[in-house]
Amino acid sequence: MILTLSTMLASSGEVGPKVLTHAADSGQGDPLYFFGLNWEVVLITLIKCLVAFIALLVATALMIWFERKVISDMQSRVGPNRAGPWGLLQTLADGTKLVFKEDLLPDRADAFVFKLAPYLSVIPAVLIFTVVPVGGVITIGSHTFELQVADPPMGILLVLAMSGIAVYGVMLAGWSSGSKYPLLGSVRASAQVISYEAALGMTTVMVVLVTSSLSTRAIVASQSNGFWHWNLIRLGVLPFIFFMIAITAELTRPPFDLTEAEQELVGGFHTEYSSIRFGLFFLAEFMNTITMSAIVVTLFFGGPNGYIPHIPGATIYMPVIYFLLKTAAFCFIYVWFRAALPRLRYDQLMDLGWKRLIPMTLGWLLIVAAVIAWGWAGLIMVPVVVFASLFLIRATHLGAGRSEEDVIIPAIGRPVTRAPRLSPVEPSGGEP
Repeated sequence: MILTLSTMLASSGEVGPKVLTHAADSGQGDPLYFFGLNWEVVLITLIKCLVAFIALLVATALMIWFERKVISDMQSRVGPNRAGPWGLLQTLADGTKLVFKEDLLPDRADAFVFKLAPYLSVIPAVLIFTVVPVGGVITIGSHTFELQVADPPMGILLVLAMSGIAVYGVMLAGWSSGSKYPLLGSVRASAQVISYEAALGMTTVMVVLVTSSLSTRAIVASQSNGFWHWNLIRLGVLPFIFFMIAITAELTRPPFDLTEAEQELVGGFHTEYSSIRFGLFFLAEFMNTITMSAIVVTLFFGGPNGYIPHIPGATIYMPVIYFLLKTAAFCFIYVWFRAALPRLRYDQLMDLGWKRLIPMTLGWLLIVAAVIAWGWAGLIMVPVVVFASLFLIRATHLGAGRSEEDVIIPAIGRPVTRAPRLSPVEPSGGEP
């Protein structure tokens, strides 16, 4: 596809930045690679990877400081204020302390898997950020490229794959520790991610249906004609709410942080970890918070799109500013969740995922697909979804009201006999 497009552009003589920008916005990939590879293209690619990685690490350190300061303000505390101005270097001090602490290895642990698990949690967070459009398309010299590390035609599928793979780090960490308490936390994590993966996928399918593309760049371009074209508005707000609930549970962020419930699991899956390996798990958590905030902005809030004033160079830096402001707003929302919402019980977590979120996302997906396929006639699917919802609510209510004795099915032709209930015996040993 890229070779065909480059041949067409070269034969027509239209190889200017405007043509390449239009091709990039249509989901055809980064225009940097339209005319093959050379040392300049490879150098630009390496620089983009390095800049994105460093920016993500710095943003993660700032996110940790930001969460501490915001929560301390909400709880009328001071927060970090010793290391550096306003405590900005506190995260660096904590990271330095973790590096120099002793790296412990439990006797019953699987050494290779135990050491590998923290990296399996960090790598997916880094890879997700590579497909996020941070800005527009710029030209330096004779090279036009996107402010995005990679723009594969199936970028949103990479996001879903990496969000599912991230749980392997947690699961293997608990299993390889050789202790039952980390294992309980890791089993909880795997069950939690499986429960919310279906709702997350169906919500993403709605975005793909309305934008007709799997490319994150094309999804952003489809929302570029004003905020009323944002997928938040086009899909009816509810898919955004479903996505936020599902992705918060995927990240095991409060109020869904049941993988490290201290009062139940003695610390959770990372109980046996120390030193920098312990810090990598929390690095992955905060890094995932930033990357998933960026994904929410990309899918529902137009990504880096916004009003561009008539100022020289505004088309380059204004999209980046819009992207940073939107992403910071969602990072603040995650901190707000942590400070304001109590942790759910595990049965409440499962009920929300299986009995409520999945049916609601499936019903809304049917309505969105019908409207896209049939226009306004697709609203006929609304009463169908409402009837199915009432039927499901009724079935769930009946099931919840039954006791264990009600579900005993007698054999045909045989009476059901139940053992008599024994009365409690008095402590003195007398008659009941």
